[in-house]
Amino acid sequence: MPKGRLSPDRLAGTERSVSSLFDELTIGADGAEVRRASEWLDAACRQRDVPQAHVERLALCLHEALANVITHGGRAALSAPIGLQLEVTLDRDCSKVSVTVSDAGIAFNPLSVPKKILPKTLDDASAGGLGLVMIRRCSDWLDYRHADGRNHFTFGARWTLR
Repeated sequence: MPKGRLSPDRLAGTERSVSSLFDELTIGADGAEVRRASEWLDAACRQRDVPQAHVERLALCLHEALANVITHGGRAALSAPIGLQLEVTLDRDCSKVSVTVSDAGIAFNPLSVPKKILPKTLDDASAGGLGLVMIRRCSDWLDYRHADGRNHFTFGARWTLR
């Protein structure tokens, strides 16, 4: 289906409109580009009427995902462009927004990492290692695949218009 076009769906004999909108950005693997990616995400979501609370959640996920690529992705991740894709699906029953981060770093499935047990006190806490915890808590779903030598990590949020 062409980008941004309405696609009629027939469910239970009633017609409803579902609209999927896409936006893409390619960045380099450095801090200045992370800021540019955050600004892109904010502007693209605002343009598509994504609720601000979801934009803020996705921005945190994006920042953490990019920090992980830059820190742990290896040489290939630092030398190849990082692709970002935003998809917003507007539906009167349940709308959703997702961001996919595609990088050429070391193959790593974040969904295979066991959920971390959070410390009960600050004394029990250790520095770092909470990026995936935050991504899991701030997103409604996660997806991962490795294809064509690239990691494709997707996180998203849902909302209803009611």
